[in-house]
Amino acid sequence: MATKATCDVARFSKFQFRLQPDSPPLMATVLIADDSRVHVQLLTDWLQDLGLEVIATFDAIQAWVTAMRTQPNLIILDINMPGGSGIEVLKRLKNSTKTRDIPVLVISGNAGPDIRDLVKRLGAVELLQKPLNGEALCAIVSPLVVSPPNQ
Repeated sequence: MATKATCDVARFSKFQFRLQPDSPPLMATVLIADDSRVHVQLLTDWLQDLGLEVIATFDAIQAWVTAMRTQPNLIILDINMPGGSGIEVLKRLKNSTKTRDIPVLVISGNAGPDIRDLVKRLGAVELLQKPLNGEALCAIVSPLVVSPPNQ
């Protein structure tokens, strides 16, 4: 049975994650791939508030290698990074038997409808526009790490 999660957005854009009292703690791992250390820190703070373990990478090559090595429960992937495009990383992730079932959330500061359609066609669960919103992130991440789509 899937665990239900609720998110409350609190002051200063911090949010907290609460599971039902009888549910087990979350021990999922999220890989963040973004060249902006500010965005990585913001995402890390939010995700750790959710009780998630976070691994951060800062370029496309590191993202690919780390995803293959660690097999995270979720990948948050920026489109524009050094070492290659996030779009190329997404294609590689979805073409690999080791990573194809890992949900990927794409983030971008310059994404229009064409990019949104492309990343969805390539297998991303969603595209979030920067600046990031904690409530939107929580709404997407919580169901993915509580009851992953392939279970």
